[in-house]
Amino acid sequence: MILSTINNLIHQTAFFNLTWGNYVMILVAFLFLYLAIKHGFEPLLLVPIAFGMLLVNIYPDIMADPSVSAAGQSQAGGLLHYFYILDEWSILPSLIFMGVGAMTDFGPLIANPISFILGAAAQVGIYVAYFLAILLGFNGKAAAAISIIGGADGPTSIFLCGKLGQTSLMGPIAVAAYSYMSLVPIIQPPIMKLFTTEEERKIKMGQLRPVSKLEKILFPIVITVVVCMLLPTTAPLVGMLMLGNLFRECGVVKQLQETASNAMMYIVVILLGTSVGATTSAEAFLKLDTIKIVVLGLAAFIFGTAGGVLLGKVLCKATKGRINPLIGSAGVSAVPMAARVAQKVGAEADPTNFLLMHAMGPNVAGVIGTAVAAGTFMAVYGVK
Repeated sequence: MILSTINNLIHQTAFFNLTWGNYVMILVAFLFLYLAIKHGFEPLLLVPIAFGMLLVNIYPDIMADPSVSAAGQSQAGGLLHYFYILDEWSILPSLIFMGVGAMTDFGPLIANPISFILGAAAQVGIYVAYFLAILLGFNGKAAAAISIIGGADGPTSIFLCGKLGQTSLMGPIAVAAYSYMSLVPIIQPPIMKLFTTEEERKIKMGQLRPVSKLEKILFPIVITVVVCMLLPTTAPLVGMLMLGNLFRECGVVKQLQETASNAMMYIVVILLGTSVGATTSAEAFLKLDTIKIVVLGLAAFIFGTAGGVLLGKVLCKATKGRINPLIGSAGVSAVPMAARVAQKVGAEADPTNFLLMHAMGPNVAGVIGTAVAAGTFMAVYGVK
């Protein structure tokens, strides 16, 4: 009996139940943890994602669906299954947008409306990836869900994936989107330098005009009305983004602004990141489609960055050198990382160059633009 008990205990360990694929994904989780902890690549995102990946590949039942036994007894689902349901229902991505709005100053965008154009140009990567995905054999809805990776916007990728019924692809899409968000400082600079000259990178932009409090209060209200009237399906994302920003700017709900940008934001990031990581079981992730998604996401990101920079060059010529093309790269909506990268590349050319606030305009416009792109795909496929 003792030997039988010991044998049962040994065979209950994960060592006897894992596949080679599980071990591969565990190594990937270790890599993500290393990048997040050692090199500081978006640790708020990568740490929970990597740990969710680690958990699901050691103990797959942590994502198990609820079930009913033959005797009629109900069996609860795994812990992370219930976190994941909040992703499928688009609750967590929308709350993330509220937090981003509460944390972000829209003043640079209001002060320089041309930033809207730069933010829109950076969305070209989304549409390029959409058609490439169709050429690689994905159906229209899957292609649309994959293409949003080009906006470097994880919450929007998860939101659209759920709305278009592509939850089987949510794991690879979300991990690719968040990975590229984390790798913005590595991926973008070579592209930015490729399409600009050193003289262009040295361009100093004039100080932005002061933005009144009334303008900052009206902006989220006007954007909500205009965008949501044109594309009502964007209301969960754009509406929450602008509500969070209204909390910030109206000055009469300080407690709500602090909650949305701090406690609530961090709680949602933990739930969303861990559940996204938990969708990457070896069975779901180690497929040919995953490789295609990762490649398409990178292509979308490259085309998006290049599109913003190239339009920046056009505007630079049109304004006789008053716009530094580098700020166009911030049109991918990785807030505020993409704006910081524009600042860093500009400072490398001229240490006295300060582009951060100018780059925040296209950066915020990119968030709105990616949400609009998602709403456009939902409208095309008749999803409400």
